[in-house]
Amino acid sequence: MQPDAPKTFRLTLTDGVAEVSLDRPERKNPLTFESYAELRDWFRGLVYRDDVKVVIFGSNGGNFCSGGDVFEIIGPLLDKDMKGLLEFTRMTGDLVKAIVGCGKPVIAAVDGVCVGAGAIIAMCSDLRIATPEAKTAFLFNRVGLAGCDMGACAILPRIIGQGRAAELLFTGRSMSAEEGERWGFFSRVVEAGEIEDEARKLARRIAEGPTFANMITKTMLAQEWNMGIEQAIEAEAQAQAICMQTQDFRRAYEAFAAKQKPVFEGN
Repeated sequence: MQPDAPKTFRLTLTDGVAEVSLDRPERKNPLTFESYAELRDWFRGLVYRDDVKVVIFGSNGGNFCSGGDVFEIIGPLLDKDMKGLLEFTRMTGDLVKAIVGCGKPVIAAVDGVCVGAGAIIAMCSDLRIATPEAKTAFLFNRVGLAGCDMGACAILPRIIGQGRAAELLFTGRSMSAEEGERWGFFSRVVEAGEIEDEARKLARRIAEGPTFANMITKTMLAQEWNMGIEQAIEAEAQAQAICMQTQDFRRAYEAFAAKQKPVFEGN
């Protein structure tokens, strides 16, 4: 495996935990055409990698992401025809698909500004933690666009409920960290100086678990949105039977029998 060398975002990989963050802190980390595409391709590639078990998408310089760059994305979009606009909106949606389909649990560690496409990245992550300073806004409405961007109308109501999602999408207002925790968007709120350690602690706990089974859990969390209860129960029966064939399942049993903590190896 060649070492990663991203051009538009920061990346470190330690003991199976990849830490990603956008790298324009002086602008509150906006996205560009290039960073959208590079992040999409990197997350797509995770499906084929065994060296990454968990991803932390973190903040940089006190902010998570300020959305699409006004001058490098919004301005150029005004000159595109319908074909070009659709190519762009499909590319941004492909980033969400890549994060949802990457097979690795993704933790968003949100500090400061988290708006527009940044809010979408946090939304489509599996777990979200925040600092008290986190301000999350799906502000598409405020720039003359619909709230149905990058899957927001499908995913956000499933996290915080239809009415709360509708309020945020129709008004574009900021959701505070306290609201986000109360509504279930954030699983916890921690002080700014603690968020990196908390995210890493959570990531290590997940990374120490059964990697293949975690991939199945992430897959089923996404796929069962479109299933009825009977379909979901049957799909989970098949998925669990597959997991029962792994060596990690055997390792867990043998460790339990020996009164030891299991050491999972991901197969």
